Amino acid sequence: MLVQRFEEITVLTNGIKFISLTKSIEKFVKISEIKNGILNISILHTSASLIIQENADPDVQKDLINFYDKLAPMNNNLYIHSTEGIDDMPAHIKSSLTNTNLTLSVKDYNVRLGNWQGIFLFEHRLERQKRKVFLHIIGEK
Repeated sequence: MLVQRFEEITVLTNGIKFISLTKSIEKFVKISEIKNGILNISILHTSASLIIQENADPDVQKDLINFYDKLAPMNNNLYIHSTEGIDDMPAHIKSSLTNTNLTLSVKDYNVRLGNWQGIFLFEHRLERQKRKVFLHIIGEK
C-alpha cells in the first residue's frame, strides 16, 4: 500500500556553518514506517541550503565554507541587493549554487547514503536564524 508522511524540522542557527540533519532525517524515516520509497527534503528559505557532504573530517566543511566565501565575498560594493546586511546577497548566491531540495531513496526503512555522507543544512547568514526544513516521504509499508 502506498502511503506518505510529512514533517517540518526547525533548526536554530548561529553563523555560517554546516549543521547535520542526518540523525533527525533518519529518525523521521524510521517512524514513517515506510519500507521503500522516496524522501524529498526542502529548505524553506533563500539564504541557506541543503547539501550532502563528507561527515567524517570537519576540515572538508571548513574548506567548503572558505571556497564559497571566496566565490561570493561579503562586499556590498559588488552587489545591488544588500537590504539585510553585508551577508545578504552572498547568502543568496551560495544557496543558488547549492541545493534547496534533496531527493533520496529509502530502502528497507533506511535513507540510502554513502559510507561517509551526511545531510547538512548549510547556513549562509552571519546572524542567528530560525530555519525550517520540510520532509516528505512517499512509499510502501
